[in-house]
Amino acid sequence: MNVFYNKQGIGDVLLVQLQTETPEKIYPEQSGDVTLIKDETGKIVGFNLFNATSYAELPESEQVELSEGLVTSLQNALVKNDIDLILEVDFSPKFIVGFVEAKEKHPNADKLNVCRVAVGGEKLQIVCGAPNVEQGQRVVVAKVGAVMPSGMVIRDAELRGVASSGMICSAKELALPDAPQEKGIFVLPEDAEIGSAFQVKA
Repeated sequence: MNVFYNKQGIGDVLLVQLQTETPEKIYPEQSGDVTLIKDETGKIVGFNLFNATSYAELPESEQVELSEGLVTSLQNALVKNDIDLILEVDFSPKFIVGFVEAKEKHPNADKLNVCRVAVGGEKLQIVCGAPNVEQGQRVVVAKVGAVMPSGMVIRDAELRGVASSGMICSAKELALPDAPQEKGIFVLPEDAEIGSAFQVKA
């Protein structure tokens, strides 16, 4: 679940995204201060909460950090507006330290590599186009569902016929100070703990 709030841009409205995929067509359904966003199958993919600050404390920034308190406030707001929807939220970090266990050339693209990256208790297949990615590196991985500082949401993808789950990040993509302009992933020191959270400013 991702939550966005921009009072200056769109007013006192909280935008809640419940899945990373954007449906081709959306079907809004209003109930009080809540507009449910449904796809063509009737599945709820998100909702907009109007008069949001009357339901929850919100910062001025566009991306709102998820917390148990905020989710409770949103759940209460849904109940008050007669919406029968239980919010299931993954609080695990979306930016984590990964270890590139293997790197192979992409079968259909000369400038892409297919990497197997360990991120704690799981391993991800990530297609990476950075020229400096190598086996044995510790890197920053944006998992599916992560929101980049640019506002881009990381989704499961297929690049030239190969599945990719997540992104190995550059310093520029992470909006790190003094990030180099040339292409290349951000390589972490060898003592970086694999699977630990990496703090990224929204």
